Amino acid sequence: MASLSQSDVDRLLTDTSARTRAEVAGKLGQAIDSPALTEAELRSAQDVVRIMAKDLEVGVRAALAESLRQATHLPHDVAARLARDVDSVALPIVTHSLVLTDDDLIEIVRGGSGLKQAAVAGRPEVSAPVAAALVTAGDEASVAVLMRNPGAHVGEQSLGHAIDRFANSVAVTEGMARRDTLPPAIAERLVVLVSDRLREHLVAHHNLPAGLATDIVLQTRERATLDLGRGAGGAHLTDLVAQMHRAGRLTPTLVLRALCIGDMAFFEAALAAMARVPVENARILIHDGGARGFAAIYHRSGLDADLFPAFRAATDVIDGTQLDGEPRDMERFRARVITRMLTQFEAFDPGNLDYLVAKLGEVLTGPEQRRR
Repeated sequence: MASLSQSDVDRLLTDTSARTRAEVAGKLGQAIDSPALTEAELRSAQDVVRIMAKDLEVGVRAALAESLRQATHLPHDVAARLARDVDSVALPIVTHSLVLTDDDLIEIVRGGSGLKQAAVAGRPEVSAPVAAALVTAGDEASVAVLMRNPGAHVGEQSLGHAIDRFANSVAVTEGMARRDTLPPAIAERLVVLVSDRLREHLVAHHNLPAGLATDIVLQTRERATLDLGRGAGGAHLTDLVAQMHRAGRLTPTLVLRALCIGDMAFFEAALAAMARVPVENARILIHDGGARGFAAIYHRSGLDADLFPAFRAATDVIDGTQLDGEPRDMERFRARVITRMLTQFEAFDPGNLDYLVAKLGEVLTGPEQRRR
């Protein structure tokens, strides 16, 4: 292990060469934390560090900061001094040093460059007060780094403030949406700001209210599905539905409403997840021309037995309907599906019945009439 020798000390005190000082600086990171140093030697090494931290040559100070970035015996005053230095000197200390306190880091955030702010945001652990300072004073790039940092403790108020400042920033909102946990109120605010794919991520991973989650999934699927959906969706849809099922968010109401808009791909993926069979198997069983396949997978899925006739009727309509390519053919198709489901209205709870009636009104009225 490299150590600080007496000759090194002598050279630093007498030699005016910046190159010599930089070479010795590279040894200090290991030397200052060496368990072999006596207390007197440690104090001597710390005195040398203080001298070198004031060196006029940026290269010397940069070499010193790099060597001391993780030193536990680095004096606090020296760490703070190096952290306030130019970026090339400060960044190793700001990024790694555990000697810096929250007060130090907050001061750096409020008065430092964007690079220093990002370095603070990317530290292995960022406390809630430091995160709050970053959200208030940091630039967009540093706040995006903070949101992507799993070691950052970002409170609900700070998350809300980040949305207020950077609602139009894809980097910030996407980083926030992908955090391990989010307060429901924050997840709801993000819904209107992020892409369809991230809305699905919010539904699958965060505790959104059931009604909002249903609306998000169906609106996203309606935009994505331009035909009856047979075979559409692929691995992404399967993964989304499986994740929702594991999280307890694949509700009978959501499955029913997906089917009423004709999204057969979602219905197939949902029954596969609920019945614990591959999607390919589920598709064969659902579209079985006889009476056994659909009934078997439906009952294995755990869906309400009273709703079986409605699901059966809707599936029969979807299987037996071809789009004609004429204007509003999708609206007519969905109206047929919903009308058939309504013939089984005795089994519906009031919420689903109201939804089906409202949906039928929408598709019959058409987009032109609804805009008036």
